[in-house]
Amino acid sequence: MTKQSDITFKLLNVLAWCIFIGLCIKAGAFIFNTLFVLLYNPAGATKFYQSQGTDINLASLYNYSQSRFVTVTSLMIIIAVLKATLFYLIVNLFHKKKLNLSHPFNEFVGGYLFKIAYLAIGIALFCFWGANVIFGIEKLKIAIPPIQIFGFNAAVEWLFMGMILLIFAKIFKKGIELQSENDLTV
Repeated sequence: MTKQSDITFKLLNVLAWCIFIGLCIKAGAFIFNTLFVLLYNPAGATKFYQSQGTDINLASLYNYSQSRFVTVTSLMIIIAVLKATLFYLIVNLFHKKKLNLSHPFNEFVGGYLFKIAYLAIGIALFCFWGANVIFGIEKLKIAIPPIQIFGFNAAVEWLFMGMILLIFAKIFKKGIELQSENDLTV
């Protein structure tokens, strides 16, 4: 591996770690705030979480229906945990040092590509579900922050990324087969 690609991989590893830690904190905050509002102080729903410089105020949703509040916050938690899991897989790929550019096609990396693709598709499905829940709540005329604040509006992007990764994983699988045939014909 060249010095430049080694530096690039180290920078990507640091970036993946930073994103992973941030997503873990976000998921933990969603879990804590949901439990705090449900079990201790319902007034905490007024400042549930701060996203993009805006407080997420879910007090009117909580006052209207606790089950809808739990549904929305559970979807937020699931999406945050899936995103953190996706970046955990990326960090783990760097950590295990199975990514070898001189012998790039191996079963370990191929399996990781499929896992990451399926996680991205899973995030897309939960984003679609969350968007539908928010649209249903808006139809009931309950005051709720815009869908962009929840991150449910990115479903199409996650689905597109998942499909592209799935295509790359299939190509990668074929590359593994070709490389193993090439290794056997020496």
